[in-house]
Amino acid sequence: MGPKIAVVGAGAVGGYVGAHMVQAGENVTFIDPWPEHVEHIRTHGLRITHARDVAEFSVRARALHVTDAQQLAREAPVDIALVCMKSYDTAWATTLIHQYLAPNGYVVSLQNCMNEETIAGIVGWGKTLGCIASSINVNLPQPGHIHRGAGKGGAAHTVFRAGEVHGRTTHRAEEICRLVGYADSSKVTGNLWGERWSKLVANVMGNGLSACTGLPGREMLQSEPIRRFSTRLGSEAIRVGQALGYLLEEILHLPPETIARAGEGDEAAMRACDEQRFKDAKQTSSAQRPSMGQDMQKGRRTEIEFLNGFVVREGEKVGLSCNANAVLTDIVKRVERNELSPDPRHITELRSNWG
Repeated sequence: MGPKIAVVGAGAVGGYVGAHMVQAGENVTFIDPWPEHVEHIRTHGLRITHARDVAEFSVRARALHVTDAQQLAREAPVDIALVCMKSYDTAWATTLIHQYLAPNGYVVSLQNCMNEETIAGIVGWGKTLGCIASSINVNLPQPGHIHRGAGKGGAAHTVFRAGEVHGRTTHRAEEICRLVGYADSSKVTGNLWGERWSKLVANVMGNGLSACTGLPGREMLQSEPIRRFSTRLGSEAIRVGQALGYLLEEILHLPPETIARAGEGDEAAMRACDEQRFKDAKQTSSAQRPSMGQDMQKGRRTEIEFLNGFVVREGEKVGLSCNANAVLTDIVKRVERNELSPDPRHITELRSNWG
């Protein structure tokens, strides 16, 4: 029997990755706070579908509601815990699973945003790893069903990047690479922090915009004002990441500097960004929404303070103003509080004095 794996958060990413692990014969236990989802997995299994090129499949898997997690105290301890919750749930989810970890067990952040420090504050840096899911485009439309709004990345795009916080290649990082590799292409990275910030930039450019406009990704691209604002968001985030000393990786299949310059008004860079983004959009379902857009549709709390709001706060530390990200953070929070309804005009009618 292989390692005992707990997936804390059986939502879009956790359920997608975990289902592939189960299909491959790994010892996986799902833990999730949504009762209907847990019950559906227990009774009917977990169904995985794709928008293109991949046959659907279902797996029967062990699923525990968070209130049932204490059952783990009677069992062999957990070797690997994948935390796949929203960022605002990271601390309690890590605290929950910490008490059931084996002495050599460890926790992997398989999430958006920068959550490794929060996890390390609970289990220690020596038990903390990270894994980025790049351009995965998954959602949870109903209990027990996870849909990927594209095909698999495969050789064309490495989806998963697993790494240690110190950047060295270890058996643990290789093991995570192997496990997530059941779901799609994967690699061990020696640049976890650069990968993390690069994924943050990609999320910063699309998530909040979808949440406040109500639009899926492709429709946002088709609006020039929204597309330009998206680039400005990414440009600000890139400049903050560079100032913080991160070695940024490719973002949305573009060099970071190209996006940064496009957001600063360089016309050649703007054309290069548009060309690549429209090309990528053809590989994704027209209905696919970034995760925060999905959250807003479902009436859930968003991660805006952990994405665009985080960029603003980190920018302040290095003396950089991130006006576009600050404006978007405020708009999304107002939509979240039902002070505004989702509407593209929140962006298209912004006055030029915001920046």
